[in-house]
Amino acid sequence: MNDSLLWVAILSLLICQPCPAQTTQTTQSADDAKPATTNAPGAQFPKIDSNLRATFRVNAPDAQKIRVSVGRTYDMVKGDDGIWTVTTKPLVPGFHYYWLIIDGVQVDDPSSMTYFGVSTMSSGIEVPEKGVDFYDAKDVPHGTVRVKWYYSKITNAWRRCFVYTPPDYDTNISARYPVLYLQHGAGEDETGWSNQGHMNFILDNLMAEGKAKPMIVVMDNGGGSALFAPGLRGRPGGAPAFLTGGAPGPATRPNSATGPSPTTRAASSRQRGIGAPGGNMFANTPFERILLEEIIPVTESSFRTLSGRENRAIAGLSMGAAQAVSIGTGHLDQFACIAGFSGGGNPDVKSGYHGAMADPAKFNGTVKVFFLSIGTAENVAGARATHAALNAAGIKHVYYEAPGTAHEWQTWRKSLHEFAPLLFQN
Repeated sequence: MNDSLLWVAILSLLICQPCPAQTTQTTQSADDAKPATTNAPGAQFPKIDSNLRATFRVNAPDAQKIRVSVGRTYDMVKGDDGIWTVTTKPLVPGFHYYWLIIDGVQVDDPSSMTYFGVSTMSSGIEVPEKGVDFYDAKDVPHGTVRVKWYYSKITNAWRRCFVYTPPDYDTNISARYPVLYLQHGAGEDETGWSNQGHMNFILDNLMAEGKAKPMIVVMDNGGGSALFAPGLRGRPGGAPAFLTGGAPGPATRPNSATGPSPTTRAASSRQRGIGAPGGNMFANTPFERILLEEIIPVTESSFRTLSGRENRAIAGLSMGAAQAVSIGTGHLDQFACIAGFSGGGNPDVKSGYHGAMADPAKFNGTVKVFFLSIGTAENVAGARATHAALNAAGIKHVYYEAPGTAHEWQTWRKSLHEFAPLLFQN
């Protein structure tokens, strides 16, 4: 993989920032607070009110101290009944990972569903965005997310991919479909796009509105899932020093996709850039070979697909964006549509992208869609520089900025919502 493409995504991760100041917030939630949609079945807490404040509740009469970490850390207050509660400040709309710290031990909240992110299973809370419902389950025909297991001779191990098939796949048995290969980010895995990203509902709704072509979507593990795991490369916790340019991060789970506060976002934006120290930490991850030699053949032999490059697209977020753009531009004989959400862009148009853009006319005639996106609260300066460089070189592309969002699922949901309607159009 091209190092410059990889680092554009990796250095934009919201990791290894100073931990936000501990906060005690005891303000009561509004009377209109409702249980989060991400709660475990039957759980009434956490609740979210109309001001986007979340109220957490934990029944732990023997605990001495409980905190909840959701973008920042809040002290919970113990009642006479042994129940601990706290109401946060307003949260940024979108999906947030969170966890409890009970007497110094980080644990997941039993009242929440769990999600794999930041290299561990974490609790999650969905904060609704007013007027935004394109990723909600609606009364429309729904596709199916299936699990396909296969044996990889490259890694000598069993692997799985999650495969979305469109609503009519099981009834219109003579139909064949184009395929989008969709990649997750670092610290996450092949479950991310369907669990956290709601990609199935996004496509269901677009197809029901006639805005997107029916397609199959394949989501596999691109590596990097353990990037933030404690003890990575012998370090005590947090992110490795070669990502931060200094000491390892604190031995806590980094908030890489929690929708940080404006203050955190501003500090993060000042720290990020396109240049990066050398070294490709995914050099030993053979995902490119696995995709080309195993995942695509398995998909095309197991599902009713349309073959050929004009019926294949590749996209990803963050680390997956770097992979998608690198693999896509390096194998234009395999993919006609390429996208990077929050990563993958490179202002060095002439020599970057495996030289695929050295001849703009040829590239424009070969690639049907080249799509780059960014949230306006992340490294927008670098993305805009890439956008300008592509324009100056005469490279046809689509550039999208998700308003007000950071390096988080809300950016990537909106990016997919913009990208999918462009695919496989005649």
